Amino acid sequence: MELTLTTPAVLFPAISLLLLAYTNRFLHLANLIRQMHATELSPRVRRQIANLRRRVILIRYMQEAGVLSFLLCVLTMLALYVGSPTLAWWLFGLSLLLLGISLCLSVVEIRISVKALDIHLDEMG
Repeated sequence: MELTLTTPAVLFPAISLLLLAYTNRFLHLANLIRQMHATELSPRVRRQIANLRRRVILIRYMQEAGVLSFLLCVLTMLALYVGSPTLAWWLFGLSLLLLGISLCLSVVEIRISVKALDIHLDEMG
């Protein structure tokens, strides 16, 4: 397969939308944490705070991996533009690897999010 300028460019919209989704998740958590700041620190709230802390850290890593993936796509295009296809292949491969890491971290964060809902469901029933 030949790597052209359009190959890494195809990932631009996907990575951009992914970063937007991650940012929305982060903003939602930030608002939730701010709301919880004023509440009493019951055992349930303490468990939720620990859960939120792990989620915020994971989202930070997800965003970092996504941004680095985006940057490597840009560097791939630059390497192709200056006529260095071997470097471009390596950069694009690393970009895909980081994108995959970002997606895997997203799955872990979703699982932790479900555990947070389980805390509420346990109290209800």
